[in-house]
Amino acid sequence: MTQWTSDQLNNFGKAEEVQIASVGRDGKLRKPVTVWAVRHGEDLYVRSVRGRDGHWFRGTQDRHEGRIRAGGLQQDITFVEADHNIEDEIDAAYRDKYRRYAGRILDSVLTPEARTSTLKLVPRSAD
Repeated sequence: MTQWTSDQLNNFGKAEEVQIASVGRDGKLRKPVTVWAVRHGEDLYVRSVRGRDGHWFRGTQDRHEGRIRAGGLQQDITFVEADHNIEDEIDAAYRDKYRRYAGRILDSVLTPEARTSTLKLVPRSAD
């Protein structure tokens, strides 16, 4: 399995927002969406504020492949269902990184619905 480089983890983990695009059934990248991403240890995570019903989240479920882009870097990724035993730690990472958005904006990624959509982003080599 491919690992994140230190530069990638720092870039994507510190970026205010990242763009992710999933690969559709036809093998083509869909239109990118802008989301918040957090770093937890050596991993990156994203959530859909609309939970598993969110349009972009549903798109990740077709092939579980996509691309992340931020700060001039991009990387092909695999979307992996997160270990739900670490949801509290992912919540803490969101609270820490995005604390200036306290209130409804930050809370939108901390709801039970959003938590069900937590995806780990795993780098993969381009085909």
